[in-house]
Amino acid sequence: MDCAACVSAIENALKSFKGVISANVNFASEKATVEYDPAVTDVSAIEKVIKATGYSVIKGQGSKVKGREEILKLKVIGMDNPHCVGTVGGAVGSLPGIISKDLRVNERAEIKYDPSKVTPSEIKKVIEEEGYTPLEEEEVTLDVEKQAREKEIRNLWTRFLGSLILSLPLLYYMLMVVFGFPMPPFFMRHAAVIELLLATPIMFFGSIFFTRGILSLVKTRTANMDTLVAIGVGAAYLYSLFVSIAIWSGSAAYSVDNLYYEVAGILITFILLGKYLEAVAKGKTSEAIKKLIGLQAKTALVERDGREIEIRIEEVQIGDIVVVKPGGKVPVDGTITDGHSSVDESMVTGESIPVEKKLGDKVIGATINKTGSFKFRAEKIGKDTFLAQVIKFVEEAQGSKAPIQALADLISAYFVPAVVIIAITAFVVWLLAGQSFIFALTAAIAVMIIACPCAIGLATPTAVMIGTGLGAEHGILIKNAAALQKASELDIIVFDKTGTLTKGKPEVTDIVGEGGIIRFAAVAEKRSEHPLAEAILQKAEDAPEPEKFNSISGKGVEAIFKGETILFGNRKLMQDKNISFRDLENKIQELEGQGKTVMLLAKNNQLLGLVAVADTLKEFSKEAVKELRRLGREVIMITGDNRRTGEAIGRQVGIERVLAEVLPQEKAEKIKALQAEGKKVAMVGDGINDAPALAQADIGIAIGSGTDVAIETGEIILVKEDLRDVVTAIDLSAYSMRKIKQNLFWAFIYNIIGIPVAAGILYPFTGFLLNPIIAGAAMAFSSVSVVTNSLLMRRFKPRLL
Repeated sequence: MDCAACVSAIENALKSFKGVISANVNFASEKATVEYDPAVTDVSAIEKVIKATGYSVIKGQGSKVKGREEILKLKVIGMDNPHCVGTVGGAVGSLPGIISKDLRVNERAEIKYDPSKVTPSEIKKVIEEEGYTPLEEEEVTLDVEKQAREKEIRNLWTRFLGSLILSLPLLYYMLMVVFGFPMPPFFMRHAAVIELLLATPIMFFGSIFFTRGILSLVKTRTANMDTLVAIGVGAAYLYSLFVSIAIWSGSAAYSVDNLYYEVAGILITFILLGKYLEAVAKGKTSEAIKKLIGLQAKTALVERDGREIEIRIEEVQIGDIVVVKPGGKVPVDGTITDGHSSVDESMVTGESIPVEKKLGDKVIGATINKTGSFKFRAEKIGKDTFLAQVIKFVEEAQGSKAPIQALADLISAYFVPAVVIIAITAFVVWLLAGQSFIFALTAAIAVMIIACPCAIGLATPTAVMIGTGLGAEHGILIKNAAALQKASELDIIVFDKTGTLTKGKPEVTDIVGEGGIIRFAAVAEKRSEHPLAEAILQKAEDAPEPEKFNSISGKGVEAIFKGETILFGNRKLMQDKNISFRDLENKIQELEGQGKTVMLLAKNNQLLGLVAVADTLKEFSKEAVKELRRLGREVIMITGDNRRTGEAIGRQVGIERVLAEVLPQEKAEKIKALQAEGKKVAMVGDGINDAPALAQADIGIAIGSGTDVAIETGEIILVKEDLRDVVTAIDLSAYSMRKIKQNLFWAFIYNIIGIPVAAGILYPFTGFLLNPIIAGAAMAFSSVSVVTNSLLMRRFKPRLL
């Protein structure tokens, strides 16, 4: 700025720009303070306004929105292995204003940034420059993602076909040299020109490798598989170009025998084929999540102004009355207000038998209505629906890392630099050993081409994606890859009794004592939320409210009714109040021996009698326990009941070890004690009352029913109330870990054997030197084989159906 007129020009330009609230330009300091609405504009746009007036801009320290940070959520098509994550992460991290970034191999990215220093468009631009397709979360629908994936596959297929057509003559030339096939005289005379004309377009077809590889090396100072391809193929092509120029210059030191164009061209063709097959295979690893997204209804029939109208699913509001006709899809979650029907919930819960629904029952969005029709009130819409939560749950799990992947990540971090060093070493050693330049170059290129960090990088995440997706299909939600791994390592499975092994719907079986005892018991339990309270209240029917109520954890309740004190609970409560129950001891023991829960009732410190309640086992509890024991796991039951009752239930279900008389707050301590024995422990509970114990266990398994399941609790959530799913979860974990170990084994063995062979370790003994073209084919199919092995996991079937 040269004068005050410059100040006015800049201020006027800024003030007239949409989104700018105020602008103050200081001539002396040559600084501008601009207040703006970040929802309308950003710093980058403001800089352009100033530059448009003819002045340059240097962003200062104060150029920021105080206390403001924003999060950009992206789907990055093609970012599906650790090396791609590293490449994208390096590019994004090089931008100013990036606060943090969470990039995952399931193509999900969450980037926290300062909007005063960088914009979403700038972030997406650097990702695009690396060769990936970034889509903002709100842009990502099933159709958009499918189109982006298909575009990537079409692009690779087109590049492969073009490369293949041009590579066939190069392949024939190579076969002529090796096997003595007839060679046209014209080709012999102009081999250098013809090969150059064929190989050069192939280099453009393979430009994605050069672009990503070189940019990764230059911009982020990291190397990946693309870098190895770029160096290896680039060296072959540039050396051949040098030889061609030497031949055309009349040099007698070089001939067509020194040309290497066919290696460069055919390598690119093989690698493009491998990348195409890999892209197709990897697209199938996310089929589970695609199925879940595809379940979502597109429209809903709602009542508005006394008539039924069809609206888009996004327009449904909480409180809307939604109409579902026979064969129709339930659009959102809610409660039935009119009608009844049976609903197929298999697509979201894995439950194969249609569930009867009546007035007051919950319905889940994306489920299918069968024969009847009904109306329901919309209660959860959009991202709050059960299906949306499941989709989010699975997406997060698929992007997480299993502990076993730490080794692969560590090796991958040093893999590419190590390969480059080995390639250079092989080149130098063979030259020093007296071999020709072309021999040494062949060994170096073969080393860089055969090395496959992608196979190592894909070994774990592909299996995790398939495993967590399979779990969701069977109504088993696995929160992260660590849980998927840990479930296969469990030694002890601890089951809570009430609501887990049993139905949690007890019934009154015995009443001993004076008349009216059940009425007093109902008054005492009127405000209680304990499962046993419901049984008492159902038996007594209409019970009046107490004047005062106090719940005594693990012991019972105390209530005041018409000025009288009522105590209703177990032995501990009576003992604390110094109330004797000696006369009923034999009866108590008899009932407890039958697996019944006995509660004593006293009024004004006088024992009146007892009420016995029994809960029934869930349908498949015995079968699940039996199978877990057959698998070699120790099964334990934990309960607040006294030992006699607990052991009776344990005998019914087939559990020998029972932890009885455990207060809710003591359950976590019991789990901790088991872990102190050096055991890996899983806790299976309802996810609400057992939260501390679930958190303490190595794996918390929360069991629920449809929308009633607490999605935030536990590392594994069983959507159905079927304990056989505990067995399925452990089986799925073990199956997934076997596949991961197979993938890692073959990926490591491939590289451990392949790299030394490519370097020429066998040549002194056998005279064999690996052709880089064969190395390229091996590399291309190594990652495909890893993904294919993971896809075979889809054959998994639960042992208990």
